[in-house]
Amino acid sequence: MKHVVITGANRGIGFQFAKQYCDAGYNVTAVCRNNSKQLTELDVTIIEGIDVTKAADLLRMQESIGDNTVDILINNAGLLNKDELGEIDAGSLRAQYEVNAIAPLRVTEALLDNLHDGSKVALITSRMGSIADNGSGSRYGYRMSKAALNAAGKSLALDLKDQGIAVVLLHPGYVQTDMVGHRGDISASEAAQRLIQRIDELDIEKSGRFFHSNGEELPW
Repeated sequence: MKHVVITGANRGIGFQFAKQYCDAGYNVTAVCRNNSKQLTELDVTIIEGIDVTKAADLLRMQESIGDNTVDILINNAGLLNKDELGEIDAGSLRAQYEVNAIAPLRVTEALLDNLHDGSKVALITSRMGSIADNGSGSRYGYRMSKAALNAAGKSLALDLKDQGIAVVLLHPGYVQTDMVGHRGDISASEAAQRLIQRIDELDIEKSGRFFHSNGEELPW
């Protein structure tokens, strides 16, 4: 049975990842800061109380997973704040950078010994991290942190290629989640279904590329 580890798995897209992989017969480890009733109803292993920005919590996550092989690692936990020019809060920028850019790299590093030839690492990013695609400005912390995540993902793909570990950067679309006040074009369920398809299609030849959940390759 293949093993998938998902961060930010208590709600939104993360919960849908957990549910859909569970329904498909995967062994699912759901990592979250705060548990949720809907998550407890799934037949998954829950590691709660994990703040992905804290080294001690990542160590506890690592110890909980132990020496179990990880076939798919989905770095999904994220933070979106509204940062407008003239009202920039440095603390807000740093918080988004910690969660969106640094934490996925640290989570991946923490689980390196669990990954193997054929494993896949998915980084849930955003087209808002694309410099070429920025046509509206603002959202400074989110855009900057996701651009940094994209850079990290590209480096991870190069560093892990010789080990046969594929890395992909994925934009879910404009999804109806708490993060955007449930505005959006598609449901979290549909977004997760599309993203799972992209992960299924991932191989070492596609490693290091940036895709929309609909399959479109996005510009950096």
